[in-house]
Amino acid sequence: MRRLTISVDDDLADTFDRLVADKGYENRSEAFRDLLRDELDRKRLQVGDAKFCVGVLSYVYNHHERNLPGRLTTMQHGHHDVTVATLHAHLDHDNCIESVILRGPTSAVVAFAQAVIAEKGIRHGEFRPIPVDAGAAHHHLHEHLRPYT
Repeated sequence: MRRLTISVDDDLADTFDRLVADKGYENRSEAFRDLLRDELDRKRLQVGDAKFCVGVLSYVYNHHERNLPGRLTTMQHGHHDVTVATLHAHLDHDNCIESVILRGPTSAVVAFAQAVIAEKGIRHGEFRPIPVDAGAAHHHLHEHLRPYT
């Protein structure tokens, strides 16, 4: 492990220390590493270096919306290659929340997530892709996806 030394003004240092405390980090280094990883992941996605990703798509919808539950199920079946699992919970008599774990080629995963979020009746949709290194193929015919850094 390498040690980096940085200098920041007092106000920024105080703000960073509050962030470290608020988020429960044991030390500044852990917080800095997470910030750096997030920025590197964002850059990989932005420039197209992230060929594969995993992520969670979450959204809220009214299950009485015209055939929306059926449309969502059809969409997931149509993209079974990127849809790993779905968690469904009832919020009240009308509204549900779903979280869908996605994995696969970044372009396909992001396109699917955006299509679901854009579906009529979806509210509060959010997707957070995490770039992963697919690594080498193995004899047992599935990829091993590892987060970068």
